Amino acid sequence: MRQAGAHSPHLDEQQQRQAAERAPPGPLVIHEIVREQGEIELARSFAGLAWSGLAAGLSIGFSMVAQAHLQAALPEAPWQRLVAGFGYSIGFLIVILGRQQLFTETTLTALIPALTRPSLGMALGTLRVWGIVLAANLVGTMLFATMAAIPGVFAPDATAAMAALSAETMRHPFWQVVVRAGSAGWLIGLMVWLLPAAGTARPIIIILLTYVIAVCQFPHIIAGSVEAAFGVAAGHAGVGDYLLRFLLPTFLGNAFGGTALAALLNHAPVAGELGEPRAARRVT
Repeated sequence: MRQAGAHSPHLDEQQQRQAAERAPPGPLVIHEIVREQGEIELARSFAGLAWSGLAAGLSIGFSMVAQAHLQAALPEAPWQRLVAGFGYSIGFLIVILGRQQLFTETTLTALIPALTRPSLGMALGTLRVWGIVLAANLVGTMLFATMAAIPGVFAPDATAAMAALSAETMRHPFWQVVVRAGSAGWLIGLMVWLLPAAGTARPIIIILLTYVIAVCQFPHIIAGSVEAAFGVAAGHAGVGDYLLRFLLPTFLGNAFGGTALAALLNHAPVAGELGEPRAARRVT
């Protein structure tokens, strides 16, 4: 795949090289960056994935804390959620910039190698990564939520805001949660694809896309698990509510959204080029 300006007849050799260096990476380059990230994840040990996933589950809890404190400090108004939603991005910034293992990212990156080199072994490796990371993430969210629900840890108004966020997480019908969670998985998958070319704009990309998830109230299985588990720990909801009204439908939507984005919109357009020799793809 040719880089913009690299072969322009209107530029000398030095200018062609400068143009190529400044050109944004093409879809095949981004695909290979994400694929290599997935290969690294597939090769990681159980302990490495589990500890990183646990750290991510704990870190993502700061999304709920920051959003609740902003919400508690703002007056009751139609625009309250639009401002408080920025707090939701905090946990994602910590997790993604800190290179901690987050399930909704993993659904895409760990899947790309399996799509590139489909086999039973690759599929099982992908499922292994998904299972370890999801379990570790959820344990982390439950630990954080249990701590946050202890009376006196946070101010009463912030605790009340956390309870409101928790109630919102589990109040929608099953299939509505599945569809809305699909949008969250789609956006996280899109974020994974945007970050390799984002450079210094990486924090802005993370903030903007996770802000959309927050203000649109799209369920995210890990960030939302902190809120739902808080409701259980604080006695506002039962374990059945957590499992059936939040966890199962959100998992289905997030996994489908991220997988569909990977398979249909990012891998498929370059799949035909992956088996070609580099010389065959070069345009002179």
